[in-house]
Amino acid sequence: MPQAKIGVIGGSGLYRMEGMTDVEEVAVHTPFGDPSDVITVGKVEGVSMAFLPRHGRGHRISPTELPVRANIWALKSLGVEWVISVSAVGSLREHIAPRDLVIPDQLFDRTRSRVNSFYEGGIVVHCTFADPFCPMLSALLVESAREPGNVKVHEGGTYVCMEGPLFSTRAESRTYRSWGMDIIGMTALPEARLAREAELCYAVVACATDYDSWHESEESVTVEMVIGNLSANVASARRILRSVAQKIPADRSANTCECPSALATAIMTDHSKIPLEAREKYSLLIGKYL
Repeated sequence: MPQAKIGVIGGSGLYRMEGMTDVEEVAVHTPFGDPSDVITVGKVEGVSMAFLPRHGRGHRISPTELPVRANIWALKSLGVEWVISVSAVGSLREHIAPRDLVIPDQLFDRTRSRVNSFYEGGIVVHCTFADPFCPMLSALLVESAREPGNVKVHEGGTYVCMEGPLFSTRAESRTYRSWGMDIIGMTALPEARLAREAELCYAVVACATDYDSWHESEESVTVEMVIGNLSANVASARRILRSVAQKIPADRSANTCECPSALATAIMTDHSKIPLEAREKYSLLIGKYL
């Protein structure tokens, strides 16, 4: 099976990675079912990369129905250590205009119907999640986004993740603004949580497509509006991905982030009490600690 250190999860509008060479499509089966689609493994600027369309090709899967555990597990099984999520979001701030990019550093959970952990069946894991995005990977994305030819990028900000699939009411949008949120989307959770539980470095390129529903002087967000801004955002995201592929270290041993060892002190269950079935099921994630 082909391997890659960098994984990209493409959001709305990003269903394939242009410019990828030595392409091979891989169907990965996981303990949590099949991922959203086959994973395309190839080279971008000479660097191996695995690409997965989050909603499936043709945009077939809603945010609530996403097989997120299968998606993260599948990438991990291909040797991925760095995951870049490209996501469409609404802006909750005047200065974050449609077609701007945001590399957020915080998350706020407003989802209701999603499984937020890999671990069940006799094993309890409590990972640190105070800083939900990898600071090293986020910094590299900001650096790449600021290169000539890319668009305005905002470093930092809080991403509030709502359930969807409907967009926000005006009351909800105004409340999120009053709480200090900066952008709103539907897919960063549980993706970021599961990436941490899999000891992956994970960061988001958030592509602003609209002003959500709070902005009185702008029309309410519609699918047509989102699609209209997606093509420009996707072109910028692809340039960033090609650039950052050259910057990501081949070896994470020198990382200053805690992502590669997130499970080192997180397994609460007495190792002798972990059922054999759980040990076997989660060997990809926790085998080195048992």
